[in-house]
Amino acid sequence: MDGDARIAGYATGILEIARAEGDTDRIADELFRIAKAFDSSEPLRQAMTDARIPVDRKHGIIDELLGSRASSTAVQLVNFIVGQGMARDLGAIADAVTKQAAAARRKTVAEIRSAAPLDDETVARLASRLSEVTGKDIEPKVVVDPQLVGGIVAKVGDQIFDGSVKSRLEDLREAWG
Repeated sequence: MDGDARIAGYATGILEIARAEGDTDRIADELFRIAKAFDSSEPLRQAMTDARIPVDRKHGIIDELLGSRASSTAVQLVNFIVGQGMARDLGAIADAVTKQAAAARRKTVAEIRSAAPLDDETVARLASRLSEVTGKDIEPKVVVDPQLVGGIVAKVGDQIFDGSVKSRLEDLREAWG
């Protein structure tokens, strides 16, 4: 089984568990947030993918970090993924879960990265504008990315809308030659 099929299989299984729990949206959202936090922490990523660290220790780290911040189902799912040696694929699995859950509601996920948290009104305006531009019913997922100096970068499928300060400065630099 190739990597994409394996990731899709994990995502489908996770969604079945979430449906059985009656909380598909919350679990998909928690996994999305957990995976983004995981991706942003090099030491955590290294610890979870290091074969020399026993799985029980990895589970202890996950339990300690997530504790009361996530549902027991989300914590158990992350522990399962790590225990199966799939920690490297946590982000891809969470993305697939998010996309499959949104597709079940006939929506398309837009990952919106910003340098600072966005209020609900701003997120709604961005989702509306992205919907107009793409012709799709958008489900926004916001990620605070401290590496962005300012502005917003949105990704809808393969389309990237880059309104970051870095991108604007590069555009100015090119315009001034």
